[in-house]
Amino acid sequence: MAIASINPVTGELLKTFTPLSDAEIEQKIALADHTFATYKHSKFADRSRWMHQAADILEAKKTELAIIITLEMGKTLKSAIAEIEKCAHLCRFYAEHAPQFLADTPATTDASCTIIRYQPLGAILAVMPWNFPFWQVFRFAVPALMAGNVGLLKHASNVPQCALAIAEVFHAAGIPEGAFQTLLIGADRVANLVADARIKAATLTGSEPAGQSLAAMAGHHLKKVVLELGGSDPFIVLHSADLDLAVSTAVTARIMNNGQTCIAAKRFILEDAIADLFIAKFVEKFKALKVGDPMQPETDVGPLATPQILHKLDAQVKASVDAGAKILIGGYRLKDKGNFYAPTILSDIPLGAPPYQEEFFGPVASIFRVKNIQEAIALANSTNFGLGASIWTQDLEEIELAIEQIESGAVFVNGMVKSDPRVPFGGIKRSGFGRELGCEGIREFVNIKTIWIA
Repeated sequence: MAIASINPVTGELLKTFTPLSDAEIEQKIALADHTFATYKHSKFADRSRWMHQAADILEAKKTELAIIITLEMGKTLKSAIAEIEKCAHLCRFYAEHAPQFLADTPATTDASCTIIRYQPLGAILAVMPWNFPFWQVFRFAVPALMAGNVGLLKHASNVPQCALAIAEVFHAAGIPEGAFQTLLIGADRVANLVADARIKAATLTGSEPAGQSLAAMAGHHLKKVVLELGGSDPFIVLHSADLDLAVSTAVTARIMNNGQTCIAAKRFILEDAIADLFIAKFVEKFKALKVGDPMQPETDVGPLATPQILHKLDAQVKASVDAGAKILIGGYRLKDKGNFYAPTILSDIPLGAPPYQEEFFGPVASIFRVKNIQEAIALANSTNFGLGASIWTQDLEEIELAIEQIESGAVFVNGMVKSDPRVPFGGIKRSGFGRELGCEGIREFVNIKTIWIA
């Protein structure tokens, strides 16, 4: 089966690629294994120089690379450019901080000398998604390469040109070819890769079923994995919140990347005291959103990445309405061509309807009303997901209660949930395990070795 780029705006077939043969895959694994033998001994100064050069290349080619992203998966060009810029920032962050994060750590014991040393594992397999086709890869690859590991990328099959462009950036920056390679293959080839003894660990960002599958494979072979899976993040607004700021941020948090973001705000939990006013302002801002060609600067919402995603989202909205939910705006597909869905707000959602437990991957917001913060936290925690959460209040006791009791990998107070190179990112419950970014992220794929000298 061919790997293809298909424009989600028009449905046009842009380019096809023949998947790698078994022999070609073997060559790439062998090259990665051979490269690791020398790359693990490379100096931090060299790795840092390569990452700074990668950042320079990204910034110089940001529009060119962003166009590839937009053509393949449909996000607005302005947001694709921002994604490339964020990757450049990530390269520079680890170029500067990796030596410190991986420096020997002394410990006090009864020995004359005890230290903890961080050493690379080898070849790491990354199974990456299409929604942030550069950022998701870079946030794996940059810390892994700075730690002395080598990477093998199995990217989503609908963004092959992004996958190849990423490899070109790293190689142009001076990183050895065998230290980072793209594998144009289908998901059916992943099991054999995980089973290969030369691949030491794996990471996946994607859906819950994909994560379960990879975790099972890796568990069978006793290999470390990091999983960043789905989310249905709560956006809690209480009576003391700056309502105008909360509303404007809520719109951005829901429609960013055309609504296709794991950490997007999806469930808007409103205290009764401000619910009516918030909803009125929220609906007005949704009405003003411009849906259309993602290449145009005035576009706010582009198409969904694939027809399958569009069909699933439409089915979820219909199932919610059938269960008794009300549509305040939207609730339908747009245009005859392309994967466009109208920005949608659901309210009066009955218990057990899809928004309570399912992730809506598109521009659909679900409104819930509660009496107080205790009800808000209970509702926020009622889902199987635990990726991020946002709470809006000026009350210090409410802030502390939310920080302590919300079950998620991150809690943002009076701000939108986002990933940042400086702090760890990841979830709990069915949103995955392990962390990316920060000091914690670079230490996920190293041997944390205790050295005890009598």
